[in-house]
Amino acid sequence: MSTSFLALVLLERPVTPDMVALAEAVRRRHPELATEIDVGASDVGQGSDGGSVLRCGDQLIVVMSMPAPIPQDPGLWSRATTAWPEANTVAARHRGHLLVSVVGQNQTLLSEARLMTAVIGALIATVAECRAVVWDTKVARPADLWLDLSRQSFAPFPDYPFPLWVDVLPFRTRTGIGAVTMGLTAFVDREIQFETSRLPLDALLERVEGLVVYLIEHGRVLKDGDTFGGDANERIAVRYKNSDQFGMPVFFCTDGSS
Repeated sequence: MSTSFLALVLLERPVTPDMVALAEAVRRRHPELATEIDVGASDVGQGSDGGSVLRCGDQLIVVMSMPAPIPQDPGLWSRATTAWPEANTVAARHRGHLLVSVVGQNQTLLSEARLMTAVIGALIATVAECRAVVWDTKVARPADLWLDLSRQSFAPFPDYPFPLWVDVLPFRTRTGIGAVTMGLTAFVDREIQFETSRLPLDALLERVEGLVVYLIEHGRVLKDGDTFGGDANERIAVRYKNSDQFGMPVFFCTDGSS
């Protein structure tokens, strides 16, 4: 399981964020979060490693400006185009990026994800060159979606912006359809692979998304061999296995129809 997250904010051209404007944007968008430039760095929040440091509550957020594109990852951008057709174009055109991370690990992964999401949303609100965000090397989303959903960073369960952290990708099976997640491993050590020959696609995605949120909130509470669901006619079986299709540890879920 991940012990910390790293986000990459893709830029049309390299820029260094205005940390004063960033702190003001975080306070404006999330007034419940005490935010200031870290006085332990310099008077403009510049760390000795070239990163800029923001204090949010008792946590430090580092923002580093990198004057180069991120490494190529065709799989990442292929997944992104499922819901975002322009993803490959944005990836090809960006010329710089910002690294965003939390210093220290004295909070839960969900708390860290919420905090980083809030700061990234404020970055996008103040840096016009932002074009996309890559979350923890697994999920790529357009900047405008981040700007919108990041306002829900501290919303209560189940309304926090998990689609920025976890992809839910449909696929066809021999007997029906399925959906697999990408990004959930960081929270609970496994992805979800759900297969059905009975449910329509929208219902399948709704079930997988609901399970994603539940696991992020409660941790790895599903055990190998468990069942869950609304009633006796909708029980979903769970097995721990290595996915035959995707080669990674998954909660393999079936509803008795596949």
